[in-house]
Amino acid sequence: MRILVAALPLALAAACAHAQPAASLALQCGHLLDTVHGKLLGASTIVTDGQRIKEVRNGHDPVAGAQSVDLTRATCLPGLIDSHTHLTGETSRTGATDRFRLNTADHAIRSTLYARRTLAAGFTTVRNLGDGHSMSVALRNAINSGLVPGPRIFTAGDAIGSTGGHADHTDGLRLDLQGDPGPKDGIINGVDDAWKTVRQHYKDGVDLLKIMPSGGVLDESASAENAQMTIEEIKAVVAAARDYGFSVAAHAHGAEAIRRAVIAGVDSIEHGTFMDEADMKLMKQHGTWFVPTIIAGEYVAEQAKVPGYYLPQVAAKAARVGPLIQQTAGKAYKAGVKIAFGTDAGVYPHGQNAKEFQYMVEAGIPPMYALQAATTHAAELLRKSKDLGSIEAGKLADVVAVDGNPLEDIKLMQQVSFVMKDGVVYKQGGQGVLAAWVR
Repeated sequence: MRILVAALPLALAAACAHAQPAASLALQCGHLLDTVHGKLLGASTIVTDGQRIKEVRNGHDPVAGAQSVDLTRATCLPGLIDSHTHLTGETSRTGATDRFRLNTADHAIRSTLYARRTLAAGFTTVRNLGDGHSMSVALRNAINSGLVPGPRIFTAGDAIGSTGGHADHTDGLRLDLQGDPGPKDGIINGVDDAWKTVRQHYKDGVDLLKIMPSGGVLDESASAENAQMTIEEIKAVVAAARDYGFSVAAHAHGAEAIRRAVIAGVDSIEHGTFMDEADMKLMKQHGTWFVPTIIAGEYVAEQAKVPGYYLPQVAAKAARVGPLIQQTAGKAYKAGVKIAFGTDAGVYPHGQNAKEFQYMVEAGIPPMYALQAATTHAAELLRKSKDLGSIEAGKLADVVAVDGNPLEDIKLMQQVSFVMKDGVVYKQGGQGVLAAWVR
């Protein structure tokens, strides 16, 4: 255990499990990214009052009654939002055998470290799209209660899919271990099962839903893109979701699965590797969001080259699918499909989320749009634009800063030096969460 001996500036939240926001802070920013209008503003001061932003001023005039924070060499941005994470797990060379060795408690404890890394990287809010045994629900509640530091979590709980599909965690097991997962576990076969699993998810206390209408890369099945849910099943999930106030994210690599999900009314398509022009046109018509997760594709493609990292059938899919996601993201942007930032964190090591910005820009997406994808766009997808996504009076005091101008060098986003969430400073001068807690 590493113990922080000297008090950090502003009594950094990492030194206290039950951190409280300062009464009033004045963040003196060298530049401020206006994500609503897509502009980089000059010298600005963000005044916080508890958990909220009180006002935003031009210049650096002193603010009476507020403690000043010097960020005059930095660019301030809204707290970043990752729309696709898995905080209760992480890629490992032993991943194929870990499910036989590790208990739910092991994953739950490790998730607290992954949450800290994510927050330290500047991501103050995430959608957690799939786990098991309500682990992310417990993690969300612990963070909200101030027991552990981490991003604000909106969780989908168990992913929803069909028997033998990408959501079926018994895929690849020998017969006597497979059992028969059902709606309580997120596995459905038919419309009635779809309604039952949504109601179970509501009972479990999730915030949104995640379905698996296509195959995936990291399961042991043969295909990453075959359609695995009928359109009737997807429509049933969406209809039930509307009754319970849930949005629906759809993991979909294949073009047919994407088509079915969009027609059925899902809110977002995740990954979208084999999305074709017809899918893009359909998504624009329905206003469906696209969450590319380029970094996940890049990572699995590289790891597929490492002998033994993945099982052979997984490595084959990773080598094929991985390199295509970035190309699809660039085409989707040019076609006018709405894009929200997401990374599939856990498929790669947690805390590296900001590499996605670099990959987005390399795909032909302008830096400002990439940053809006992780702020205003992601907030809209979450239905939380009233509180998140921009630095404005009345919104939650989620602010991050990087030294320099990320519009000129998007890689700066991988070096966040300041993190504030709910008016609490978790990182300053590059120190904070990771320096003060167990690594």
